Amino acid sequence: MSVEPARNILIGIAGGTGSGKTTIAQELCRTLGPETATLVQQDSYYIDLTHLPFEQRAQTNFDHPSACDWKLLIEQISELRAGRAIRRPVYDFHKHSRTGGTVLVEPRRVVVLEGILILENPQLRELMDLRIYVDTEADVRLLRRIHRDIRERGRTLESVADQYLTTVRPMHTTFVEPSKQHADIIIPEGGHNRRAISSLVAGIRSLL
Repeated sequence: MSVEPARNILIGIAGGTGSGKTTIAQELCRTLGPETATLVQQDSYYIDLTHLPFEQRAQTNFDHPSACDWKLLIEQISELRAGRAIRRPVYDFHKHSRTGGTVLVEPRRVVVLEGILILENPQLRELMDLRIYVDTEADVRLLRRIHRDIRERGRTLESVADQYLTTVRPMHTTFVEPSKQHADIIIPEGGHNRRAISSLVAGIRSLL
């Protein structure tokens, strides 16, 4: 009688922009080690808009669920859980489009998926073995968003503020914040909560 190999563990980490979810996801992978854990980010799966003029791409509401290629994300996460490698798309935030290139992601025993809307999607949610929501005050998140977008994405303070007021904040209220109800664990203070991260690592290791 043959026994099917155990599938990989999927950890979902959601939360608002600037909440510290990326820091937690990276720290989990660093602590568990590259031979045990791999990180996939929702940000890599924005729908390809290369067919649109740049001005039109720039006006897209990237905080709405419709901006994400859920079909591809779910397919590739399912492949990683089943122990098969994927070719993850590469997204250029300066051009608001995919580059056309891909990155090879090898399967690992623990797959960490991070993104603002991953707990909002029911089909993706069902794949997760552990659902985490990072809960951080709005003013802290906004300051982190400003710092990141200016430093890493070449944005101006005016453009960051305009996007926050017109799309980021309304979409957080409509989609991101309500998804907290689906979390198994809620972590306050984001990546600064060292005690919570240590507890997470210990809990994940007990599942391996």
